[in-house]
Amino acid sequence: MLKLLFYRFASTSTRFSEIVRVHANGFLPRSLTARLALITVLFSTSFSSNAAVDHWETAVYESDSWRYLIPNSAVNAAWNTLGFNDASWSQGAGGFGFGDGDDNTTFGSALSCFQRRSFTVIDKTHIDLAILNVDYDDGFVAYLNGVEIARANITSVGQPAYNQTADGGHEAQMYAGGAPSQFVISAAFLAANLVDGTNVLCVQTHNQSSGSSDMTSRVFLSFGINNSTNNYGPTPPWFVTPFASSNLPIVIINTDGGAGIPDEPKIGGTMGIIYNGPGMTNNVSDPYNEYNGNIGIEVRGSSSSGFPKKQYGLETRDLNGNIMEVSIFNMAYDNDWVLSAPYTDKSLMRDVLTYKMGWDTDNYAPRTQFCEVILNGQYEGVYALTEKIKRKDGKVGINDVLPEDISDNELTGDYIFKVDKLTADGQVAWTSPYPTFPNFSSTIDIQLHDPELVELVPVQLNYLQTVVTSFETALIGANFDDPVLGYAPYIDKESFIDFILVNEFGKNVDGYRISTFLHKRRLSEGGKIVAGPLWDFNLAFGNADYCNGGNTDGWEIYFNSYCGGGLDNPFWFERLLQDPNFANQMHCRWLEMRAGAWHTDTLMAYIDAQAAYLNEAQVRNFQRWAILGNYVWPNNFVGATYAEEINYLKTWITERANWMDANMFGTCDNLNTEEVQGREVRVYPNPASDFVVFEFSQLSSNGVLELLDASGKVVGSNFFDATYQVEMNLNGLAHGIYTYRITNADQAPIIGKIIVQ
Repeated sequence: MLKLLFYRFASTSTRFSEIVRVHANGFLPRSLTARLALITVLFSTSFSSNAAVDHWETAVYESDSWRYLIPNSAVNAAWNTLGFNDASWSQGAGGFGFGDGDDNTTFGSALSCFQRRSFTVIDKTHIDLAILNVDYDDGFVAYLNGVEIARANITSVGQPAYNQTADGGHEAQMYAGGAPSQFVISAAFLAANLVDGTNVLCVQTHNQSSGSSDMTSRVFLSFGINNSTNNYGPTPPWFVTPFASSNLPIVIINTDGGAGIPDEPKIGGTMGIIYNGPGMTNNVSDPYNEYNGNIGIEVRGSSSSGFPKKQYGLETRDLNGNIMEVSIFNMAYDNDWVLSAPYTDKSLMRDVLTYKMGWDTDNYAPRTQFCEVILNGQYEGVYALTEKIKRKDGKVGINDVLPEDISDNELTGDYIFKVDKLTADGQVAWTSPYPTFPNFSSTIDIQLHDPELVELVPVQLNYLQTVVTSFETALIGANFDDPVLGYAPYIDKESFIDFILVNEFGKNVDGYRISTFLHKRRLSEGGKIVAGPLWDFNLAFGNADYCNGGNTDGWEIYFNSYCGGGLDNPFWFERLLQDPNFANQMHCRWLEMRAGAWHTDTLMAYIDAQAAYLNEAQVRNFQRWAILGNYVWPNNFVGATYAEEINYLKTWITERANWMDANMFGTCDNLNTEEVQGREVRVYPNPASDFVVFEFSQLSSNGVLELLDASGKVVGSNFFDATYQVEMNLNGLAHGIYTYRITNADQAPIIGKIIVQ
């Protein structure tokens, strides 16, 4: 029980390693006794007690007049009590700080700021809960009538000294459009410590160093009122009521001591996941039943790392801090995970939609699960727990590349490499000898993903570089479309076709040139270069206002011609489409996908289902991150509501699909004759529009001709007597690829494909 309470409420300063020892060994370190007693009092009432609250009001605002002190010597230990005389302290409007332009009262560089605000309670029996909201830089401890109620980024026990530093940097959020951190105070604690009449709220804020360029302390105290009385003020517009339950899984993360999370390296913490199954409600007060253990965590991402809503890389660990492979939400066993944070994507689902489309093509794509995240006691919104791209069973490839694999079949794979930015410690493995296409002087840097560059021995790196460069040499050469002398022996053509189609469907402005993953299979598995997996489509599907990203017409594959000059597309994809056979095959594949999984109706139904699934949680997400109706780089459309964002996504996809239907590369007219089990059937015209005719070399008895769509549903049928010719009416059928099946009593079925256009 103690462990569960600590996991759920990380506003205390207790160290997680000590809590783990309580759980694992059954003893309680002395330094934790008082702290855990405080946890029990503060949070013994679950968030679900919010059901008794009629409405919320705010009793203390940041802009109220506070008494404050910027100390240069020890502060009286009784400074945070109700009876302390603060007449000698300065007086000013909160918030307090310097350097960010978000403070009403500023002062010079300082290590700490102590502040007091008295307020009046009319009748404490009317108050069932309280919420302390603090926007801080870099750490703080707060007290109500001398009793600690919250702290963050200061792991010591008791009152910190005036010259103590915070445990690290923590950036304030409100000046950048975010919301302050939220700390819930239970009815039990309020009953024991709040009084009718005068009370005092005290906060000491600490900087991470004496040379820090900024400091912030913005504090609010709000009450959950259990009746219709109104004795205080309105809540701020960003105020969010306590998070109690969700139809999504709930992920609760606490870092050791509430420490801020760096870009790298990973810091320690714990994670608990509550998931009671499909269609079930998940309560914050429920036991952790999907995962309950240690993690390492760091901020991840390139441009996304600049958004207030961070995404995180996670590493599941055992009690000793070693990596531990687990399966979460029935995903592939691994120790590496990503908490993807849709921020600029206000539909919240572009990545999830894209990976679904990847699976539609029978290629691997990262599995995902929407969830809501609480980090160090602060509600952080809707995330997607996502598999990380790795060489792993159930993910990419089936063979590890070990340092000793330097010859024969073992040398040849599996390698995952990519074209990407060089941020996040990206390292160039080699640079392509060929310029981007057409007529640009820039070249493409190849990075290793798994194994990483430092893990490869020279012979392995040389082998992979030789294979990829040989592919490029064949592709750029005069005989590039020759099935033997050209590119064909080097690549899995079907994977490249599917990869292009998804990137083009999304008109992904980052497509081909950023977050483009490929992998090289071992010879025993075919030995070819495979395009994918897909990754990072937050700016796709009309969500970019630059480089024609919002337009539903045009091909992203020609990016270099109209928006190149920086990070350009490799020449590979445009060159492949100069091969008529490749273009024709891609046209047929497009028709096949459009007739089934990518049919407009199918995609619209999927988006509607995801929007319905997210509908409850999106309200909280956009209370936490008040960006609806506001431009967030690089939005091409700004909807005032979530429904408008979903409608835009659906409209954009519909218009984009229609444009691609009308402008697809190549033609698909090569299915005129098929040989099925030695019996010839002639199908014409194919492609067809109004009707199609089937002619048989022999058919000895009565039979039935059926037409099936991509889902296997019979959409047309004809019964016929023994004959050599059958005609089928196609009026009313949607464009796409269909399967025909001809059966009779004497012979095995004849099965083939036709195209309706």
